[in-house]
Amino acid sequence: MSRLEARPEPSRAMMLASPLLAALAMLATGSLLFLFLGQEPLHAFHVYFIKPATTAYGIGELLLKATPLILCGVGLAIGFRADVHNIGADGQLTMGAIAAGCVALYFDDVEAGWVLPLMIAAGALGGMAWAAVPALLRTRFNTSEILVSLMLVYVAYLFLGYLVHGPLRDPAGYNFPQSKMFSDSATLPLLVDGLRVNAAFILSLIAAAGAWFFCRHTFAGYRMQVSGIAPAAALYAGFSAPKNVWLAFLVSGALAGMAGVGEVAGPLGQLQPSVSPGYGFAAIIVAYVGRLHPLGVVLAALLMSLLYIGGEAAQIELQLPSAITGLFQGLLLFYLLAADLFIHYRFKAHAPRAPIPTEIAA
Repeated sequence: MSRLEARPEPSRAMMLASPLLAALAMLATGSLLFLFLGQEPLHAFHVYFIKPATTAYGIGELLLKATPLILCGVGLAIGFRADVHNIGADGQLTMGAIAAGCVALYFDDVEAGWVLPLMIAAGALGGMAWAAVPALLRTRFNTSEILVSLMLVYVAYLFLGYLVHGPLRDPAGYNFPQSKMFSDSATLPLLVDGLRVNAAFILSLIAAAGAWFFCRHTFAGYRMQVSGIAPAAALYAGFSAPKNVWLAFLVSGALAGMAGVGEVAGPLGQLQPSVSPGYGFAAIIVAYVGRLHPLGVVLAALLMSLLYIGGEAAQIELQLPSAITGLFQGLLLFYLLAADLFIHYRFKAHAPRAPIPTEIAA
């Protein structure tokens, strides 16, 4: 027999191996899922995971969808390292998109190079302002930042819906709930002609590099990491918990807002009732699969992006439901949480206790 036993110290090998184990378990479960759906697993996996990345257009789409995941995931990872849980990145992304869209529409007739930087700044400030609400309530009233940031996501969705159905609706748009198309000066330049990936991808890599430097070489990054690993030690050292909360929310909000700019100034080119298919929520999985490390977040974002474009390919070629993407994302998170158990615990053989002889017992 065997039982779970706490490890003397966390296993670094399992910390690195658990994302791989989770991915393998996800693929194994996916094989059974494809069989139940009447698909040959090898062919389905080729359509889902291989085929989308075999063309230049597919690679461009992979990088395009990875961009908001990297920006949101890096910001969330910084907070999670300090045990500050921002679950509302999708709302902050939406508010960043709204702020950037307002700038683009206000300067619709201006063809100048400063319009796009102003949109990026407005998007970052919009995301920060929305993230400041749960930070304020957490530090002043000790409310749950998880619940507040999550509820604010749906407030942001409703606010965007109100704007595109009302004040910002295109008067020449045949009553469709969308804004005017942005001018050329308010759209991000493409990295490669013929592909949709744009300069926001470069911005996401710069953000990941900046996050790595912040976590590795700054006192604030060290303070946040200590607060997440050993809160009692951080308190004894005099590290300010409210500072960590504010810094985590403002950084993650700014990066999520910039991700919103990348959507409306990139592939969408306008404000629509929805600017995100749930990138802010998927970024939570990305942050944990990437082990809260900026480089890991980049790799995890590419994997999650592949799940998005693979799901679209499976809908078209295999006639599978759109929910298949969310199912694979959920499986990945479920197996990651299960594998993470063995970072702190291990199975240990336990010899059963020999029964006491009846004569001695008597």
